[in-house]
Amino acid sequence: MTPPSGVVVLTDRLVARSGLDRVVAGAVAGGVRWVVLREKDLPRAERVALAADLRAILADVGGTLIVAGPDPLGGDAVHLPAAGPYPPPAHDLAGRSCHHQPELDRLTTEHYATISPVWPTKTKPGYGPPLGPDGLRKLVEATPVPLLALGGVETPEQVTACVKAGAVGVAVLGVLMRAQDPTETAASLTSAYVEALTPVLTQTRRGVTQVSTSGLRPTVPTQGSSLTARSGHGRPQPPTATREEP
Repeated sequence: MTPPSGVVVLTDRLVARSGLDRVVAGAVAGGVRWVVLREKDLPRAERVALAADLRAILADVGGTLIVAGPDPLGGDAVHLPAAGPYPPPAHDLAGRSCHHQPELDRLTTEHYATISPVWPTKTKPGYGPPLGPDGLRKLVEATPVPLLALGGVETPEQVTACVKAGAVGVAVLGVLMRAQDPTETAASLTSAYVEALTPVLTQTRRGVTQVSTSGLRPTVPTQGSSLTARSGHGRPQPPTATREEP
């Protein structure tokens, strides 16, 4: 399984403006192909049901659901905390949250890692100080594992800065969970990623290390999913994409 790249969405149903399923469906319509399911406070049965709902939305566009924690909830992709377990479980895809070089140095068979915070974040204000693009670049250069930039990424300009620093993508939470129009927000961030990546790919053809874009697939209409209410998480009809992918 290919590691995530592009714009990766982390879920938080407690701050989702219009219901988690609806927000994820909107983000998918805007170009998102990777979603990390958090919601660790839910009972396992409810998380399993929610995972099935989100996988159905992502399946329409060939996207992938990654589950936070060692239990993949019926799938084969997990995202683990810095605290463990070590080594990671033997799944098709395993990532880990990291915050500084010593944690990155502990990586073994992980396929990718998030590094945070790049900017100050409302979600986890206790971590820091923020790395900034320069700090991100240094960690990217010192780490063989693909890195996703996480923490305070809210604007297209920040996405551009992360890609130019060498990140294979950005992981976002609040900017999409709280978005009035998740499709428009996701499309804006995804476009910035693609545009920032273009000169990187041009340099690649001249011998510079390549940045993977395989996690970013063209947006296709997401209508047609059979969406039902389950465990308090309604599955609304996903909106149709409002733009064409570049």
